[in-house]
Amino acid sequence: MAGLNGDPFLGIDDNIEKLQYNNNSKEAIDKEGLVVGIGEDSSNNKNNNQGGEKDMAGNSIHRSGSRPQLDLSKAEIQGNSEERDPTILLPNQTDDISHLALDIGGSLIKLVYFSRHEDQSVDDKRKKIVKERLGISNGNRRNFPVLGGRLHFVKFETSKLNECLDFISSKQLHRGGIDSHHWNSEAPANENAVIKATGGGAYKFADLFKERLGVSIDKEDEMDCLVAGANFLLKAIRHEAFTHMEGHKEFVQIDHNDLFPYLLVNIGSGVSIIKVDGDGKFQRVSGTNVGGGTYWGLGRLLTKCNSFDELLELSQRGDNRTIDMLVGDIYGGMDYSKIGLSASTIASSFGKAISDKKELQDYRPEDISLSLLRMISYNIGQISYLNALRFGLKRIFFGGFFIRGHAYTMDTISFAVHFWSKGEAQAMFLRHEGFLGAVGAFMSYQKHGLDDLMVHHLVERFPMGAPYTGGKIHGPPLGDLNEKISWMEKFVLKGTEITAPVPMAPPGTTGLGGFEVPSSRGATLRSDASALNVGVLHLVPTLEVFPLLADPKMYEPNTIDLSDHKELEYWFTVLSGHLPDLVDKAVASEGGTDDAKRRGDAFARAFSAHLARLMEEPAAYGKLGLANLLELREECLREFQFLDAYRSIKQRENEASLAVLPDLLPELDHMDEETRLLTLIEGVLAANIFDWGSRACVDFYHKGTIIEIYRMSRNKMQRPWRVDDFDLFKERMLGSEGKKPRPHKRALLFVDNSGADIVLGMLPLARELLQRGTEVVLVANSLPALNDVTAMELPDIVAEAAKHCDILRRAAEAGGLLVDAMNNNSLDGSRGNSSSVPLMVVENGCGSPCIDLRQVSSELAAAAKHADLVILEGMGRALHTNFNARFKCEALKLAMVKNQRLAEKLIKGKIYDCVCRYEPAT
Repeated sequence: MAGLNGDPFLGIDDNIEKLQYNNNSKEAIDKEGLVVGIGEDSSNNKNNNQGGEKDMAGNSIHRSGSRPQLDLSKAEIQGNSEERDPTILLPNQTDDISHLALDIGGSLIKLVYFSRHEDQSVDDKRKKIVKERLGISNGNRRNFPVLGGRLHFVKFETSKLNECLDFISSKQLHRGGIDSHHWNSEAPANENAVIKATGGGAYKFADLFKERLGVSIDKEDEMDCLVAGANFLLKAIRHEAFTHMEGHKEFVQIDHNDLFPYLLVNIGSGVSIIKVDGDGKFQRVSGTNVGGGTYWGLGRLLTKCNSFDELLELSQRGDNRTIDMLVGDIYGGMDYSKIGLSASTIASSFGKAISDKKELQDYRPEDISLSLLRMISYNIGQISYLNALRFGLKRIFFGGFFIRGHAYTMDTISFAVHFWSKGEAQAMFLRHEGFLGAVGAFMSYQKHGLDDLMVHHLVERFPMGAPYTGGKIHGPPLGDLNEKISWMEKFVLKGTEITAPVPMAPPGTTGLGGFEVPSSRGATLRSDASALNVGVLHLVPTLEVFPLLADPKMYEPNTIDLSDHKELEYWFTVLSGHLPDLVDKAVASEGGTDDAKRRGDAFARAFSAHLARLMEEPAAYGKLGLANLLELREECLREFQFLDAYRSIKQRENEASLAVLPDLLPELDHMDEETRLLTLIEGVLAANIFDWGSRACVDFYHKGTIIEIYRMSRNKMQRPWRVDDFDLFKERMLGSEGKKPRPHKRALLFVDNSGADIVLGMLPLARELLQRGTEVVLVANSLPALNDVTAMELPDIVAEAAKHCDILRRAAEAGGLLVDAMNNNSLDGSRGNSSSVPLMVVENGCGSPCIDLRQVSSELAAAAKHADLVILEGMGRALHTNFNARFKCEALKLAMVKNQRLAEKLIKGKIYDCVCRYEPAT
């Protein structure tokens, strides 16, 4: 029996959802009378062959002929043309270009939309001077507005289509979005406006979209979108792909240069197996009509379940041994070891029903559901592997409505691939698998702007209110902050548990686009523990890979392995214990108002919900490291509009430290070289004790003034330190046997805390390097995090310090840090003191106590190109992350360990031990 294209089994992956509206499907009948359902997405549809491109097998590849075009005539930049993402006016644009795409299935609507960042770059003279010195130009700025924004992922039930339309309308997504400066949301709708969509619903509901939103649906081929979406996500998302064996998820890093070819198995109602050879190059090589529709259809007949989710819920409580005939049943409980079959191997699915004298009602629905799930999953896994073997492929990605993040489904497919390949091939799954079609439809816009994005350009965030979680919908896509807080407070009043990242609808109710919570979960608002969460993708094209990493592909920023459950539990306890103090500081930073208290309470609940979610499922947000947890906390603070919780504390500590600096510098100048260098390193280590992120250090703050604590810390500096490479660093700096080494050309100093840490520790070290003729670049956070100093704050600190030191003043002038000096010099045409080596400040591109050097600012990347010394200071940047990082240039890692657990794990030491680790260039 042969189906179309000669396949022994033909299953079109038109999604299980399409079963709900068969009136939109065509039917093909093979020679022996087999009815095969083919939806409009079929690449064999004759209507798609007219004038279309051909793939490698000669099949038509549909390309839309109605793409909206940009009319750039008389285009002009509005406002400051030096802004990073300037607003561009297109006065002659006739089409409304939507930043919205949909995949409309029979059960779910998957929606991907774009929003611009609200923040814009400020006109900063200092930054302009630094850019000129570092040779950073704006010539490669891309003007299309999709860059520098966010991609959001939302799901709605198709039965609640009107709620989806309301959501689109409320955010004006069909006309560029309410946050867009490029389109006027008050203008009348343009009759030429189009929205890209795929899936059967793009045909079924086209008239309704025109009636409600005044837009036309531009229908994109489903298979085109599926492949385009998979290609983009695999290349752009660092932890997109993962394996799933015996309940254990492990994320797989995909090298985008080595992605193709691969096998994409899309499991909808049927199964399509697609060989992908490149962008736009693919062919459907096989398939089977035994897929998700088979599971749902047979399951409904045998168990009377009313939904796909209910059937999956039953399987979680099933025991297939009551129905399936196992090898052990045939061989008296023994293995058939001669051919490698264990006693627990399924010999025949549903085989026991032959000999058992039972009727259907005698079998538990749970057991039937599990047996059916195993039968179909194993079959799909085997067929997929055989096709991979046929084309010599090791990499197989599975997706489609059938998967849905369901742990047991992924396990059974993985087991089948592993079993039949004898461990040589791997089944892999995608975190965004439900959105492949919608992402592909978004990319079908001619000017979508995503093609050139690399993995380091995207940052995934998980706000409380990201409207998609765990393969299910659990509440509204929340609007403004007040709505978000009100939603959370309602749950607290009811005494109901909130889980991250979305407050979920209570049992028996639905929110906007919400499913009912599965009955088997009872009254607890908790998603399936096996599910993965999808956040909001921030598109930041100014981020780059740090060019001094010795091997970027092997680089792993996190030092602490949180796959160890005990380790995870410990750090969750630490973060939870620090939370009340952090909330107090955050509320105080906003004046202690009632509004601030309300936001502080909401932040505490939201972050606690994140921790609870990750404790239950550590892989929910992707690969988890300590740096990710710390960054999640800072993002959560910003989400509730606490932009700088330690602002007043930092200011107070800076002032106190700057008052001491004039006495410290002359003291240093009277020392010999060797003593001074040791004193400088001791000063950095001693000053690094000031860390509001450490409970031990917070306790210190209550025992004395900042200067008293600093002096106490200095007095305890006794060598040898726990990690002590000072002698190696001294030899490099001062030489040996009378030989003077060449000075470093440029040093990058990654600074940590405000106050004594920067003023009494890192600035004197920078001054020493400047005296030796080394250019110095201070690298600081782009956004506040705890009491860490930021790049915006550093110039003022340097300017104040420069009042007491000619070395710092001349270097700061040369580096463009002293605005008054810059203004005075501009009168005679000079630009700072060109004879002095410059002291510059650049932002690192992040807002966390840690740093991932795979994503740094373009300023830092440019500064690194001529650097031959990297100094990483502080626990976050030198221990929590980057302790094991290797660089092309020399590196010095300096930190005081302020956590007992970290001291034991990392350096086999104790709290307040010091690390001075020097590494020659690799």
